[in-house]
Amino acid sequence: MPFLDFAALAGQLPTPWKSSPVGHVGPAQLKVLRMDEQAYAEETHDYNEGLLVISGCLRLSIGKQTVEVSAGQMYLVEAGIAHGVLAGSHGTLLIIDV
Repeated sequence: MPFLDFAALAGQLPTPWKSSPVGHVGPAQLKVLRMDEQAYAEETHDYNEGLLVISGCLRLSIGKQTVEVSAGQMYLVEAGIAHGVLAGSHGTLLIIDV
């Protein structure tokens, strides 16, 4: 599918915080999800993860630091770094797994 409307795709998802694959760019997998103000447990990956906010705001916990990512901004979580989502995060998120 060459045209992707991330907000529309996220709006069709039945469950918030459940990502849905939408394609690949080279080795990177693209996934979209809908954030719903609820916190999401801390996790760690063995790959880099780009978190691109399409709409709304993502509030991340990285160690003892809180990072706010607004629409049009991306946070790159490097492999092996624990990160969680804080309450209040809302909108559409595009996840880029490399």
